[in-house]
Amino acid sequence: MNRVCIFVDSGNFYHLALKRIGIRENEFSFDKFAEFLFDGRDFIEDGKRFYVGTVRQKQNDHESTHAMKNQTRLFTELSKSDWVIKTSKLKTRKEKLIIDNRVENFEALKKQGIKEIKFERSREKGIDVKLATDLVVGAVDEKYDTAIIVSSDTDLIPAIDWVRKRKKKIVEYIGFSFPEMDLGDGEFLEAIRPTSGLIGNSDIQRILVGSDIKKFVKN
Repeated sequence: MNRVCIFVDSGNFYHLALKRIGIRENEFSFDKFAEFLFDGRDFIEDGKRFYVGTVRQKQNDHESTHAMKNQTRLFTELSKSDWVIKTSKLKTRKEKLIIDNRVENFEALKKQGIKEIKFERSREKGIDVKLATDLVVGAVDEKYDTAIIVSSDTDLIPAIDWVRKRKKKIVEYIGFSFPEMDLGDGEFLEAIRPTSGLIGNSDIQRILVGSDIKKFVKN
């Protein structure tokens, strides 16, 4: 038998793949994507695992309210299909960008008296730890034979290395490849490439491109 478990780092997957083709999680069929990754193999009970930072609703903030409703709808849909959802709070912090020669047209901004730009940035905290812990615990408890990792987070490498070498588990890395995108007016989105550290520390590598991801977009 080859018992398979999928570990999806939602934030990583969104920024590396879904965002690149211009869709949100609710527009993507994670069930069909999982079937594609399982490829006819047996998956274990609780074998579809989804790790995500939860949206916080801000008072009198329409955007955060809308985002929270969308995420609740996503969680409801995933739960109906027996996905195990592991959450972590999104931490928001204020950051400051100093206007200097790293910023396009910085001289014009300085002439307008703009010396710095303050903004808020949200980051997931602890998602990689939860995924790594489940990966190791599942291996120790002999829950799976193959772990499919849908993440390019190199913080997972120590856990991956341990389950491969100590528990002889097979790790399959799902990476993504997108070319540089010309946005016009001299602006570009940089190319996305699979992570060499995950390639070198996995047994099987499957690199997906835009056309692969688009197959699972809902009609």
